[in-house]
Amino acid sequence: MNPRSWLVLALMAASVLVVGCEQTQAENAEQPAQVVPIQGSDVSKVVLTEQAAERIGLKTVAAQAAGSGTSVPLAAVVYDRGGSTWVYTVAAPLTYVRQRVSVARVAGDVAFLQTGPAAGADVVTVGAAELLGSEYGVEGE
Repeated sequence: MNPRSWLVLALMAASVLVVGCEQTQAENAEQPAQVVPIQGSDVSKVVLTEQAAERIGLKTVAAQAAGSGTSVPLAAVVYDRGGSTWVYTVAAPLTYVRQRVSVARVAGDVAFLQTGPAAGADVVTVGAAELLGSEYGVEGE
């Protein structure tokens, strides 16, 4: 499957799950996800409520040292509209930032990165597509 197909699938999944995360304002005035632009950057922070993180089943794992780079589960890698590869790193509790990565190779379910987060950095393995959908403004109806 090409990167654009993955992006379409990710955005579709995100729109389905965002619908599940939305509540009426009478139930909860707080939005499940807030997108906060990072000044001087092309990316934004995505800040979730605890309830939103639970609903999408968000999980993280630490990037591992691998030769001259790092490795992450392939599930952590997402593609943007242009086909560039990214992972979401944990910036603070319930706060995630998209970081560009360069995938050197894939072996099974592991992506070996030439560039990306340092070993030990937590990356999102479940819920990354939903974070991307939130950042791009994919909303449920």
